Amino acid sequence: MENLEEDLTCSVCYALFSDPRVLPCSHTFCKSCLDNVLQLSVTASIWRPLHLPLKCPNCRSVTELPSNGVYTLPVNVCLRAIVEKYQRDGQPRSPACPEHPGQPLNVYCVQDRELICGFCLTVGRHRGHAIDDLQSAYVKERAAPVQLLEGLRGDQISSLAEHLRQEKVRSESLVQEDREVVAHFFQELELILAEKQDQFMRALDGASVLLAETYDPLVEQLKELQVEESALISLSSSIEEEGQPLVYLEKVHQLRARVNALNQIVLPQVPCLHIAPRAEEFIEEHWTRVTVRELRDGPIPDISCCHPHRHSVKSAQKQHEKRFWCSSVFLVLFVLVLVCGSFFVSSGITASLQLHDIETHLCCILHNIETHLSSYVYTLGQNTYQQLLTCLNILHTQ
Repeated sequence: MENLEEDLTCSVCYALFSDPRVLPCSHTFCKSCLDNVLQLSVTASIWRPLHLPLKCPNCRSVTELPSNGVYTLPVNVCLRAIVEKYQRDGQPRSPACPEHPGQPLNVYCVQDRELICGFCLTVGRHRGHAIDDLQSAYVKERAAPVQLLEGLRGDQISSLAEHLRQEKVRSESLVQEDREVVAHFFQELELILAEKQDQFMRALDGASVLLAETYDPLVEQLKELQVEESALISLSSSIEEEGQPLVYLEKVHQLRARVNALNQIVLPQVPCLHIAPRAEEFIEEHWTRVTVRELRDGPIPDISCCHPHRHSVKSAQKQHEKRFWCSSVFLVLFVLVLVCGSFFVSSGITASLQLHDIETHLCCILHNIETHLSSYVYTLGQNTYQQLLTCLNILHTQ
């Protein structure tokens, strides 16, 4: 029976022949299988009008069919009769229901897609479900696979996949462009920050130069004084070891002269310079609220080193008053010297003594200015003093 079943099986669907049709090449197939093969052949090839090509699935020979298609092929009556007889005689008995012993599973439950017995349908868990004959359900669903495949959207999905791929490529190119823009933006930002930092450091370097110009000469001067003191201490030690009185007295005289000369040197005053503006204050004031757009125009401080103003505006006013007072004093002195010199020359009187007295008084005034007033006023007074001495020398010559 098993070999007979193989002979009664279609080579396309691997099931018992259903409405078998014979091709001119003598091969037999199910009518529905030949319909599917014919549809694929017509779709895949170009044929003459009113003629449909059908290629045999076994030997690949082509048969021209009229417009009616597979219906024109002859029915294999003998084979159909054998299949029907085989189905009647060789069909096995239905298996028994596991829930209701002795009841055959001869009803197909459409909802649960399984064989059930009569008790399952009336009083069991399949009560009220749609049912059908197994063979009928099988015949109904024979064409379902082809119909389901016809509903597939292959072309639409392929087109959508290609469009999706193109959109992905386009979006990736946009992201890459944005990467380049971001990299370029932050490179420019780093260059601007580096340039601003370099300018800030150069401003601080300028302040360091001013500090060096102010403090280094004083440091060198004090070092020379320290060297001289060390030399005098060594000289004093060597004098104590001297045994000859005359040589000892001579060395003591030299030591005394050098000590007096060293003591007469005016020690420099330590300048207390004010560095302004300070970096922390300047950054807090000008840079903490700077936006990226304003970064290129961010200010750089003009750092200066000067004496600190202890009393701000009041101190500045006093300093201005001192400058004005000093200028006024030296202007009056200058006018007096000119008037006195003109008088001495016009009267023919020898003015050597008077001019010497005026010069002495001017030196005293300048010394008082140096002692009590600021360095700026002292500098101004010194310049005016030099001018007055020039005028006095001119008058003395005349």
